Amino acid sequence: MEHYKTLQVFQKFPSSGVFHLNLNRPSQRNALSRDFFPEFSIALQSLDQNPNASVIVLSGTGDHFCSGIDVETLNSAAKDTGDRGRSGERLRRDIKYLQEAITAIERCRKPVIAAIKGACIGGGIDIVTACDIRYCSKDAFFSVKEVDLGLTADLGTLQRLPGIVGFGNAMELALTGRRFSGQEAKELGLVSRVFGSKEELDEGVKIIADGIAAKSPLAVTGTKAVLLRSRDSSVEQGLDYVATWNSSMLVSDDLMEAVSAHLQKRKPTFSKL
Repeated sequence: MEHYKTLQVFQKFPSSGVFHLNLNRPSQRNALSRDFFPEFSIALQSLDQNPNASVIVLSGTGDHFCSGIDVETLNSAAKDTGDRGRSGERLRRDIKYLQEAITAIERCRKPVIAAIKGACIGGGIDIVTACDIRYCSKDAFFSVKEVDLGLTADLGTLQRLPGIVGFGNAMELALTGRRFSGQEAKELGLVSRVFGSKEELDEGVKIIADGIAAKSPLAVTGTKAVLLRSRDSSVEQGLDYVATWNSSMLVSDDLMEAVSAHLQKRKPTFSKL
């Protein structure tokens, strides 16, 4: 397994299809350094191509999920080369490069579940809004913080958050930069469930991830792909896309196995993808 400066990738149970991807700079509250962005893309691509990985649980080492982008990363991005036009063109390319690392979550075929404890601020919100499912512990707190740093959030929050919590709520959170609790995140629809403690979060997410990992990998990856495509399409375009998808994927060994298992009242066993 690859070694990273800013991440940790591991399996708690070798027989499980669940892999853990941890932001791993606990002494900096998992702030996003320059090294994080290329490593995150590589790690997700590696897990996407790993036939043993069915589900990815994304969390932070230590007490916090992510405290946002590292100040040094911000400073390096804001460097001026003297020529305003060339500086602007270089900065635009740099922002697009950082955006790609976050979008790698959506490009990964496998479901990515965010398990959030402690702080989830700024760049942390960019990351979790790109995840497929989000859960948090009672102590979690959130903030779309960029406006307080004199910035317009540019790594995905302003594009993804409105579709999750509604346009009006996203506007209010982004303009005020205010801190909100895990319970409010649940009420807004940002997370699906709040767990009473970090231990309960870990156990609850394990059960959910194991359940998804036991399902047909063709059905799971297809569901993610179709939902993401439909989010950015009209209903008619989404229906056309899923018809095309299923015309090539529907008749499979997974379908036969699921039907047989149902009739025989046993758990289905699917081949790896």
